[in-house]
Amino acid sequence: MTKSRHVSSPRRCGKVSEAVRRWEPGFPLDLGRTLLPLRRGPADPAYRTSGDGAVWRASRTPAGVGTLRLSQSSGAIEAHAWGPGAQWLLDRVPLLLGASDDPSGLRLPPGPLREAQRNHPGLRLTRTGLVLESLIPAVLEQKVTTEEAYRAWRTLLKDFGTPAPGPAEGMRVSPSAREWAMLPSWEWHRAGVDPKRAATVVRAVRLAPRLEEASALPHEEAVARLTTVSGIGPWTAAETLQRSNGDADAVSVGDFHLPNLVGWALAGRPRSDDAQMLALLAPYAGHRHRVCRLIALTGARAPRYGPRLTPNDHRHR
Repeated sequence: MTKSRHVSSPRRCGKVSEAVRRWEPGFPLDLGRTLLPLRRGPADPAYRTSGDGAVWRASRTPAGVGTLRLSQSSGAIEAHAWGPGAQWLLDRVPLLLGASDDPSGLRLPPGPLREAQRNHPGLRLTRTGLVLESLIPAVLEQKVTTEEAYRAWRTLLKDFGTPAPGPAEGMRVSPSAREWAMLPSWEWHRAGVDPKRAATVVRAVRLAPRLEEASALPHEEAVARLTTVSGIGPWTAAETLQRSNGDADAVSVGDFHLPNLVGWALAGRPRSDDAQMLALLAPYAGHRHRVCRLIALTGARAPRYGPRLTPNDHRHR
């Protein structure tokens, strides 16, 4: 059973009040690995880790902007939050850290996957409840290198994001739906985002209320809701729902690397396509994304052939 304690702290950081919650998960929890998918590169303005192992996140919640700091000690989570969205963030700490995730149904055969599962019992699937927060960076990652996508996300947040409330100096909350929609074309270009991805983000944010409802929908309905937007396909929907919904079965079909990784880890096949990947993952239906996370923890790497994908700089086109 999980235990929690809410404290409306009288402490203030400048003019911003701080709220605190202590939560005991009652299950093994690896704070860093659980939250790592939310980080968009090592210099993400909305995500930070400190030397003591704490994780900081800056989010735009339905209640307003907020900053959340999470630390772990003696099996308990200490959560501190600032800003109008502080209470919303504190209320959802258990979901964020995998309280609704149930890995117990995954039965793995003997081998590296089972060993990874045994060696990392604290890996849970995060659930933010915030669709646009994960959808927009996923769109920026379409058909480009991670280096390009991270640079674009970092530039856009630094230039147009809201300063994170509280003591997290330099952190930024992503723009509101209206602010994303109002960005002029030259600012997208300056950030290295081509017109196709920029137009997809604008179409999505204009439907923000409808898309945010996907955070409470079952897998198939959530995918259908997101993919009604032109430019959002199965890969982008899966990358979003893995984070916003903690979707354990959302497979990133269309990924450049994942089919080869899965094919190598599960069948010793150096090259695989999406259909072959899905066939290999079929026995793990309901946990296919979880299996992909575990494969990454095994250290498996498919052999590389030919040159690596070269980043393109759309800013100079």
